[in-house]
Amino acid sequence: MTAVGRSVSRVSSPAIRVNRGHQFLPRWDAALLSVVRIVVSFLFACHGAKILIGVVGGVDGHGASAPIGSWPIWWAGVIELLGGALVLLGLFTRPAALLCSGAMAFAYLTVHQPQALLPLQNHGELAVLYCGMFLLIATLGPGRFALDTARWRSQSGQMPSD
Repeated sequence: MTAVGRSVSRVSSPAIRVNRGHQFLPRWDAALLSVVRIVVSFLFACHGAKILIGVVGGVDGHGASAPIGSWPIWWAGVIELLGGALVLLGLFTRPAALLCSGAMAFAYLTVHQPQALLPLQNHGELAVLYCGMFLLIATLGPGRFALDTARWRSQSGQMPSD
């Protein structure tokens, strides 16, 4: 048999054993997903706080907040702050992440894309990244460290498959 055709268990190379030892990943993937979810949603919620409360310079760089009810900036701030907080806590994670992803898709298509075709040309990189990350979170679930996971465990006594 060639080296390619050999089973991993018959090869004694340490490098092959490391490749075979990738089983550590399933133990950590839910925790790593939680870390990514927490970091992304915290930054997203900070954008919402900037719009609604005027922190870190506000919408104009001088601490101003968006006028209440103004379309679309105030509503985007509400989605960013509340949706980001829900995803951060891991509470109603999938629907909140889907809403956040949709908000960023809307922002890209209505604000950034009319300026130029590509995100690097129209300064829409963050909208595209947030859209993709929240879509990923909505698809994969909240991870291990989330209120949804704790709630699910208390109801069923097991860990969800996410």
